[in-house]
Amino acid sequence: MVQRTKWFERTFDFNFPVGVFPSLLERLRGTPARLEELVRSFPQEILTKRRNGGWSIQEHAGHLYDLEELHFGRLDDYDAGVETLRSADLKNQKTENANHNAQPVKKLLELFRHGRLQFVHRLEAMDEKKLVRSSVHPRLKKPMRVVDFALFVAEHDDHHLASITGLAVFFKAH
Repeated sequence: MVQRTKWFERTFDFNFPVGVFPSLLERLRGTPARLEELVRSFPQEILTKRRNGGWSIQEHAGHLYDLEELHFGRLDDYDAGVETLRSADLKNQKTENANHNAQPVKKLLELFRHGRLQFVHRLEAMDEKKLVRSSVHPRLKKPMRVVDFALFVAEHDDHHLASITGLAVFFKAH
């Protein structure tokens, strides 16, 4: 199996036309359904198992929900015309403290779906002029347009979906 690049080691080139935004929007809109489909296929006993001190499947799902607040905040930053977007908590304390494994997975999935649809609706309301507004991403240290931010969020979603799949494959084999 191909060794997956760690999230914080990823680099991004934001040199694509704004015209890809409708496809990115569909990708973001579809993440809750993809997550639900993935999680639904796993037996309950593996949803809260951790491997090597990492997050469980359920914690990865909860983390996606936890970040919706940051995504909304960054859209507020674009609206306010700030030079640098607000920083993420790189230690993921919100997820670490949330005890997602104690929650019914169905509740986590519903919360994520609701938050993500609000995020998508907010993006849908933007015209091309708003989609090309730019602020510096604090960790990447490079300008990021709103359309680039949409790609960044979609890539982060897929990173966690791949983590979930990797855990499921491991637990089914062991």
